[in-house]
Formats: sequence, C-alpha cells, structure tokens
Amino acid sequence: MLKILKHLKKTWISVVIIILLLCLQAWTDLTLPDYTSKIVNTGIQAGGIEYIAPQVIRKSQMDNLLIFTEDDEEILNFYTLITKDNLSESEYNNLKEKYPIFKDENLYELKKLNKNDKERLDEIITKPFIVSYFMQNKETSNEIKEQMMQNAVGTLGTLGDPQIISNMSLIDIIKNMPQEQSEQIVKEINKQIDDKLGTMLSQVAVQATKAEYTAIGVNTDNIQNKYILMTGLQMIGIALISMCAAVTIMFLSSRVAAYLGRTLRDKVFKKVLQFTRKEFSEFSTASLITRNTNDIQQIQMLIAMLFRTVVYAPIMGIGGFLRVLANSNNSMAWVIGFAIVCVISIVLILFIISMPKFKKLQDLIDKLNLVSREILTGLPVIRAFNTEKREEDRFEKANKDLMDTNIFVNRAMSIMMPALMFVMNGVMLLIIWVGGHKVDEGVLQVGNMMAFIQYTMQIVISFLMISMISIMLPRAAVSAKRINEVLETEPSIKDKEQTKEFIEEKKGYVEFKNVSFRYPDADTEILQDITFTAKPGETTALIGSTGSGKSTVVNLIPRFYDVTGGELLINGVNVKDVPQKELRKRIGFVPQKGILFSGTIESNIKYGNINMSEEQMKKAAEIAQATDFIERKEKGYKSEIAQGGNNVSGGQKQRLSIARALAIDPEIIVFDDSFSALDFKTDSKLREELAKQTKGKTVIIVAQRISTILNANQIIVLDEGKIVGKGTHKELMKNCEEYKEIAMSQLSEEEL
Repeated sequence: MLKILKHLKKTWISVVIIILLLCLQAWTDLTLPDYTSKIVNTGIQAGGIEYIAPQVIRKSQMDNLLIFTEDDEEILNFYTLITKDNLSESEYNNLKEKYPIFKDENLYELKKLNKNDKERLDEIITKPFIVSYFMQNKETSNEIKEQMMQNAVGTLGTLGDPQIISNMSLIDIIKNMPQEQSEQIVKEINKQIDDKLGTMLSQVAVQATKAEYTAIGVNTDNIQNKYILMTGLQMIGIALISMCAAVTIMFLSSRVAAYLGRTLRDKVFKKVLQFTRKEFSEFSTASLITRNTNDIQQIQMLIAMLFRTVVYAPIMGIGGFLRVLANSNNSMAWVIGFAIVCVISIVLILFIISMPKFKKLQDLIDKLNLVSREILTGLPVIRAFNTEKREEDRFEKANKDLMDTNIFVNRAMSIMMPALMFVMNGVMLLIIWVGGHKVDEGVLQVGNMMAFIQYTMQIVISFLMISMISIMLPRAAVSAKRINEVLETEPSIKDKEQTKEFIEEKKGYVEFKNVSFRYPDADTEILQDITFTAKPGETTALIGSTGSGKSTVVNLIPRFYDVTGGELLINGVNVKDVPQKELRKRIGFVPQKGILFSGTIESNIKYGNINMSEEQMKKAAEIAQATDFIERKEKGYKSEIAQGGNNVSGGQKQRLSIARALAIDPEIIVFDDSFSALDFKTDSKLREELAKQTKGKTVIIVAQRISTILNANQIIVLDEGKIVGKGTHKELMKNCEEYKEIAMSQLSEEEL
C-alpha cells in the first residue's frame, strides 16, 4: 500500500493542507467538551462565577477574611479600596447604582489581572473566604461557638459574661481573643472545614462569592446568563470552524483520491502498452482490465476516506486521552484503556478472518470477467453449437463463487458495528456508574464527568472509524498489491541504454542469420536455424503448413518477440540495438486478424499518422482495393466503424488494415496472411497494385494460397520451424517436395 501512496507526491501541497486542517478540526472537536464542562460546572452550578476571588468585596468582609490568613498583604495588593472621598460625584453615582451597598460601606475592587494572577489569588483566598463565610452563617457560627464554649470555657470566660458572649458574633469573639488563642481557634476551624468539605472547597467558596455579590446588590442572574451566553457563542464559533475544516478536508481528499486514480490508471495503461506477449500470458486480459478499473477504484475510495479516518482518528484518540489526563480525574482513565482494548480486539479478530477472503474476492472478480468476456466474444460459436446451457452453468458457477465469498465477508463485517456499538454503550454506562460514585463523594463535578463521557466517546469513535476503514483496507491492500504487480513488471523486450542508428546504405534489408526462437516457458524451439535475406524492391514470401512457424517469423521483425538465438538485422543493425519506436516507424505491419478501432474509416486509415493528407489516405485505400466499398457508403471516409470493426465484413476489415499499413509509406511492409479473407479477383488486383506502388520497398508476405505468391522473388518454405526450401516458384517446384505438395493441392497443372 505504501508503494501506491508514493504516487501522491504531486499532490503533496493538498496533503499537507489536509493534515493541517485535520489538526485544526481535532483541536476544535477536543475543545468542545471543555466548554460543556464549563457550562455545567461554572454556568449552572456556580451561577456563572468563574473565579472565587470576587470582582468586588465589602471592606468589612475583606477585614473578616484577612483574620484567617497570613497572606493579607498579598491579597490586598490585588485589590483597590474605593471610598466616596476619592471619587467624583458622577463616578460615585455610577458605582452606587452598580453596587447599591456602596452608599453604606466602602468596597474593594479587583485590579485588572491576568489569568495566572487570578489563579494565584483564588489559591490564597479560597480557604479564608470560606472560613469567614462560615463564621457569618448563623447555624454554623452557633455550632462552632458551642464547641468552643465546651472545649475552652476558661478562654471564653476571660471575655466576660457567658450571656454576653452568646450574643456576640463568632468573628467578634475571635477578634477579642489573645493572638495565640485566636490562632489556635482558627487552626481548629480550618481543620474542621477540611474534614467536612474535602475536595469541595472550591464549590463552597463559589457559594461564598455568590453570597457576597448578593450582599453588595449585584444581580447574580445576569452574571449567570451572560456567562452561559458567551460560552455558548464560543461553542458555536468553534463548531463552525470544525464544520468548515471538515468540508474543506472532504473536498481536498476527493480531489487527491481522484488524481491518484487518474495517475494509477495512466501508469498501469502505459505499462501495459509496453508489455510483450510474454507479459500478456502472465496477466490475462480480463485481469488487466479488472486491475485498471475495479482495483484502482478500491484504492481511490480508500484514499478519499483515508485522511478523514486513518489520519484523523489517531489525532483524536491521542488528543482525547491527553485531554482526559489533563482536565479530568485520571483515576477513571482505566475505563478508556479497557474500551480501546475491546475495540482493537474485535477489529483484529475480524481482520484476521476476512483478509484471506478479500484476496480471493479480487481473483473471483477476475474469473467472472474472464468468463463473461469469453461468452460475449464467442456468442456466435455458442449459438452455433447450441451450448447456451453449458455456458450459463459456467457463468453461474463463477457468479455463485463470487456471491458466496461476498456473503461471507459481509456477514463477518456485519458483526463489527453491533459489537462496537455494544462496547461504546457499555463504556458509557460504566463511566456513569463509576463517575456517579465519585460525584457523590465530591471527588468529581458533574460537568467534568460529562466532559469525560464526551472525550471517551471521541476516543472510542476514533477507533470505530479506524475499524470501519478496516473493512475497505484489506480489499484495497489486495488491489494495491495487484496494481504493483503490473507496475513492477519489467517488459522482457526493452530498449538498451546505448542504442545504435540504422545504416542508410542497407535501407530496407531484413536479414535472418541462424535465428532460433522458443516461446517463454516452452520446452522446445519453435524456430531453428532460420537464415534468409529480404531485399528492397523484392517480394519475399513465407509458406508452409499450419503451425510451421510462418507468423512467428514475421512477428520477430517488429520485435514483438526477441530471438533466442542468432541475429535479426534490419537496415544492417541488430533489432535489439535500436529503439523500438524507430524500428516500428520503418515497418508497415498487417496482422493476420484485421483489427479496427472505433471511429471512422478515415481515422482508421490515418491511424499511423493523423496528419497525413487526404490524397495520401485515398491512395492507400485505392492500392488496398478498398475504394469501391468506401465510396458506396453514404458518408464515404467519414462512415462510422464500430468497436472491433463489427459493422464491416472480414474482407473489408483486411483491406482497411492493409490501407492503414500502406498509408504511412514504410520501408518494409509485412503481410501476415492478410489476404485470406479476400476473393481471388480482389487478391489479384491488390497484388498487381502492390507490385506497381511498392517498388523499392521490401515486401514480406505470409500466405496460405500459392496463387498469392506465385510471382514472389523469393519463397521460403517452412516445415516444423525449419527452412526446407528457398527460391522462386519454378525452382521450388523442381527441388522442394513440400512446396510441390502444397502447390499441387491448390492449383491444376495448367495453372502451375
């Protein structure tokens, strides 16, 4: 798979942008649970009071709380004392309206502080603020006062009559005590507060702050509503950023995936164009089509989701886990670890079960394509032999094998979602159960538990996303391997790094020197010791019984195969030493089976050179005896040719193939049994025109009919891959028994 991803290098800018946007989206998604926690803990439970240290505090209350701390100077440094004397009348009226208590009592107002200073102030003011709050609470004050009177009667007795003492406030009692005794009392009170409140100090301190605001006359409902509104707006802003990032990521991912698909199809197609028949025998045509369509489509679909899942999920998983450890009570972190282990176990088990089937799945698609292609191509033969039922059964078997494998894979993967949802819901219940106990103990706040649930769900969902991609990943991995097999296959016939140029003095010469050849993986040689020279201005013909090696000989000339022994020279140079493109430019090759491409008659004749003139095209058609049937068509040379030339006859197809080869005006013209579909009259006219128009060119003809090659300058007779006769027709009739037998079987003595 990694080898396939290297083809993304041309889109690296888009990939980098996607990764940056994924980080941004992950940050926004991981930030939202914090805001949920803030709304619950601060906005609802704390009434919108974010910091314990009040923004404004009565002077009397400040004096009281300073009794219970040694950091009185540091606390006072954070506040400014506001009195009527140091304000203008308008400022005084504004403050009196804002803080109604100001008309009766001076206030301390908090200076503008940064976040660190506010947190430091909260740290040193929390406990003394709570103590002073408790001291002023009537029920708590009386309870502590009774304990003091029971435990330290002597001490309180020094303050006067017990009846008078009972009417005094607890703070006044402590103020009138000797310093040593008051410090002892404060320590005992602090100890009692620690024992009773424990981890809930900050929550109680917020209530003290709220009570102070109420005493001053501040509308606490406005504080709460403003905090919730501002926090909600921030959440909406973050959610919008996340949405924009997600949309951009999907847009760019789709573009990157589409570009990769186009690149792979282009590379695979260009590689296949370089393949020789050896490589085509290793990869069936059906398999190559599947690899260039279905396999690349699988990878393209994976890449479109890859960044959104495989890249994004780990960022979310790791980020969520770090947030949990940083912002929540990490004593519940084991719940996340348990959930991750469950998810990974389910995915791994299903992956192990399904992976072999995914490999088999692509092979079965190849098989189905192969069977379908064979049946559709051979439909006339199937109907002729009345074997429709047999072919239906063959297709049904291939189709059923594919269906059974698909059902197995889908059944295995269908277990994944219910199992993972069970894990996710089970984990949520576990968090609520464990977290509920911790909330009850005062160790955890409700908002923090809700944030923990959201973080856990984000982590589990991130692994859930990876598990979903694991459904596609095995199949895409198999497809990637199949594509790499094509891309990494080196053609057996390729140009040398140092090539030679043709020798102009030997233009048109085709020389076979002791050539032998065997097909790849064959045990015996198909051709042995083939030696002859085809010269320009002459016609060289090859004839022999079926399977004697005639087509193999001419297929060596354009280097469709490489000789395995001896040498083949074109224009005086070994064909292995020249560029294939330069070699084939000099050869007009007409294959045994006429092959036409969808388009028009004109586009097929001009196939070798789309820029050729109309005159040159028509001359080639005239030599090939194709003019008569072309001009009878309504659109002439603009007439449509169906795929494979299915709307023209075999003879017309051969004549258009011949015209296509002649149109490029090659030095060497090779006809591989290209006259077999022509009637004798057309064959005779065609050979007559060829003789006139191809003077100075090398003509090589493979033929089955003696009449086609009677006037050839040189006839090569092949039998079982060996030359058994060489010469003109008259010479061979005298000294080559094999040729004589072929001639006698086709022509009468008078014709010979």
